[in-house]
Amino acid sequence: MLDKAMVFAAGLGTRMRPLTNTTPKPMIAVGGKPMLDHTLDRLAEAGVSTAIVNVHYLADQIEAHVARRAKPRIVVSDERAKLLDQGGGVVKVLPLLGDAPFLMANTDALWIEGPTNNLERLAQAWDGDRMDALLLVAPSATSIGVDWSGDFLMDAQGRLSKRPEREVAPFVYTGVGLIKPQVFAGETREVFRLAPILFDAAAKGRLYGVRLEGQWLHVGTPEAIGEAEQALARSAL
Repeated sequence: MLDKAMVFAAGLGTRMRPLTNTTPKPMIAVGGKPMLDHTLDRLAEAGVSTAIVNVHYLADQIEAHVARRAKPRIVVSDERAKLLDQGGGVVKVLPLLGDAPFLMANTDALWIEGPTNNLERLAQAWDGDRMDALLLVAPSATSIGVDWSGDFLMDAQGRLSKRPEREVAPFVYTGVGLIKPQVFAGETREVFRLAPILFDAAAKGRLYGVRLEGQWLHVGTPEAIGEAEQALARSAL
């Protein structure tokens, strides 16, 4: 279940400027190590054997960094010629991902772990008969760096629905989830976003969520780095 992961590291990181003028966003340090390593370390701890990391902006820095990692095994998906967005990035490497559900992970999503491993909880909750995708979601109110109105509502069975316009939703998507590769079957677009794929699954009643245990740290702006580091420091006491 947690054998392969798609790690999105190709973005421009515009909200993180000026730090991203010379450093790709995944390589910005939080709590003493690059955000990319926070993500890859979580994957390794959960038993992921292979992580496909896509690169575009300042790609050489990311490639050189991941080349030094032993676990998980890194496969670089080169998007230097054209940024494909998350949906297109997945379609490009579908042959490498295989037929089983795979993990997808953003690099600006960190979390303080709760009593049990959240990625393992995600895998245990997977039910392919009911689900096309299963997202790790966190309460908007207790997360760090959430500067929007939330993403999803969740019913008693864990089914997710998109936040209605002009309303506030209690849960945010952490940027980590499991998804079936089959939802991309027949896709002909080269460049497209992942979010509409998830919203389509929600409309069909096939998007579910697992509530994160611990605290989610969204590091999307320079200001959020300090907030995240303070939360990490408090958790270490």
